[in-house]
Amino acid sequence: METDLSLLDAARKLDQKALVAIFDRYAVDLYNYALRLRSDPLKADNVVGEVFSIFLGQLAAGKESLLNLRSHLYKITYHLTVDGSRFSEREAALELADFELNSGDGHYSMSLNSENKKIMETLILAINNHLTADQRHVIILHFMEGFSLLETAEIVGKEASNVKAIQSRAIAKLCKVMNRTVSA
Repeated sequence: METDLSLLDAARKLDQKALVAIFDRYAVDLYNYALRLRSDPLKADNVVGEVFSIFLGQLAAGKESLLNLRSHLYKITYHLTVDGSRFSEREAALELADFELNSGDGHYSMSLNSENKKIMETLILAINNHLTADQRHVIILHFMEGFSLLETAEIVGKEASNVKAIQSRAIAKLCKVMNRTVSA
């Protein structure tokens, strides 16, 4: 399997096989991320198309000198999904069916028993109903998509210290909500 850097080098030359390989490698993950943030699967699909259109335009113009392809594509996706002038629909609620725990190898899979499913449903409701948009983005990118704190900061366009503070406030808020729910 080619590395992102070798794919990127070939893609800069507009090599069709490299461009297809990049699309195949990232389209589904970008779609799932956009779907978590948008209310409509068709809109999420359009976002992915726009991401690759922008990326191809950047390559054709020779403007991009990036080292982390995955982070760059997520950054484009992030900006497209939060840009209110392009998309006016409300953000989508996370769905339990779309949420799978990160196994640590970049792939997501875990079966949930009924007790864990109830906890996950409660957590997803808390994420949807009690976090700010910034907090939700940070939690999704860091914990659900598996990005590091620095990568998350790059994607959302904030300093790492600000992202860490946003994450801390989000976790504190989620703990408070979850404790209240468990106590009730």
